[in-house]
Amino acid sequence: MKTIESLQRDVVRALRQVYDPEIPVNIYDLGLIYEININEDHKVFVKMTLTAPNCPMADEVVEQVHEAVHDVPGVTDCAIELVFEPVWDKSRMSEEALVELGWL
Repeated sequence: MKTIESLQRDVVRALRQVYDPEIPVNIYDLGLIYEININEDHKVFVKMTLTAPNCPMADEVVEQVHEAVHDVPGVTDCAIELVFEPVWDKSRMSEEALVELGWL
């Protein structure tokens, strides 16, 4: 059975496969993932946001996140909470994302 730490790494790897529909960077490096919690039963809880609260693709992005996390071997279930506080801004982006977009 996987450890929670190895499962966390696999979940992050899966989240890096989901891309924002408007910015060509994955949602993890964009800083859209606020929390990842994994309990003893390997259920994953993800708290995330979007770059804009009125994103017309919100449902699709949340569904992609759910599928990506749920498909990680060892994950028993997952729940996604979409929040808009704190408001996302580019300070949450990884250095790699900033470089990729030419913002650094």
